[in-house]
Amino acid sequence: MISEETRRLLLVHAHPDDESITTGGTIARYAAAGAEITLVTCTLGEEGEVIPPELRLLGADAADQLGGYRAGELAAACSALGVTDHRYLGGIGRWRDSGMAGTPAAEHPRAFVRGPLEEQAGQLAAILHEVRPQVVVSYDAHGGYGHPDHIRAHEITMAATRHTGGRVFHVVSPASAVARGLAGLRLASELPFRVPADGELATVADELVTTTVDVSGQLDAKVAALRAHRSQVSVPSPASCYALSNGIAQPLLTAEYFTLARGPAEGVRTDLFGGAAEEQA
Repeated sequence: MISEETRRLLLVHAHPDDESITTGGTIARYAAAGAEITLVTCTLGEEGEVIPPELRLLGADAADQLGGYRAGELAAACSALGVTDHRYLGGIGRWRDSGMAGTPAAEHPRAFVRGPLEEQAGQLAAILHEVRPQVVVSYDAHGGYGHPDHIRAHEITMAATRHTGGRVFHVVSPASAVARGLAGLRLASELPFRVPADGELATVADELVTTTVDVSGQLDAKVAALRAHRSQVSVPSPASCYALSNGIAQPLLTAEYFTLARGPAEGVRTDLFGGAAEEQA
């Protein structure tokens, strides 16, 4: 259990909004409890599908200015979650959103998946050497749902943390928790999004979860961060779910879930740092 020194948590995410969608509650919880949070974002999300009609000319198929706009959204989300140390891998604009698998975006000279893995892992390793976090969080080998940039973020995280010590976690969505959340959404009288069938969203088997972080006290912060990413995320009122440009409802869960990929397992059932869960701030 880490108690004598300041807790330092570093998260590696592929695009602006990933930090809020998958780990927003966890970030807010540990930040409120006094942990130092470092967020590393690998790209500007230039290939994102824009939701508000008035912003669509920012897209990659038009003015190609979405990345700059999303940087502003990310700054607002960081403020909502309590992140005070945010970095872009290699500097802002070094790596570009690669788009979904099989799209021409992956051939861009700065595409994240096209860059040398060794160079990218070295850029992350330099941040790790500076920050010296006890806990690092990123994605599993499938990138959560198969996005090439998420997979590359996983690869560089595992490479950069090979000799750093500490714990490395992958954020995951257990099937049973997602099913319960969707069942609740089906009871809602009015919802502006389509509720997917069980099994339609990307999940993992429950037994893969090693750590469950209660974020019920941080849902307001998470919702504020999601709403900051308005070009990519829609959140209804009241906030029971959110949706991306595909209009598919995803439930707002009261916990976030992780798989321990590296490091000691002692005490990690409810705390990424391997101790008693912090009191709610």
